[in-house]
Amino acid sequence: MRTLIIIGGGLVLLALFALGGRLLGGNPAMVTAMRIFIPLWAIAAGINMYIGVAQAGYSVMEELPIFLLIFGLPAVAAGLVWWKCS
Repeated sequence: MRTLIIIGGGLVLLALFALGGRLLGGNPAMVTAMRIFIPLWAIAAGINMYIGVAQAGYSVMEELPIFLLIFGLPAVAAGLVWWKCS
């Protein structure tokens, strides 16, 4: 359940970035917003993985598929927005 909540949060954050880009300058600004979103989301997903390893006691190999899912779904959506706007 926590994984779904984090993915949902990433998609909401992506929507906010896309809306901000749209309001600030249309498609070119949306592309810039996606360029900013993807590394920021990678950092957020990495922090989540760190918490899973350091505090929850999971191994890196146990957390890696969850990290890929948490990072991958919003990042792929951002890539699609980027592709559509460029």
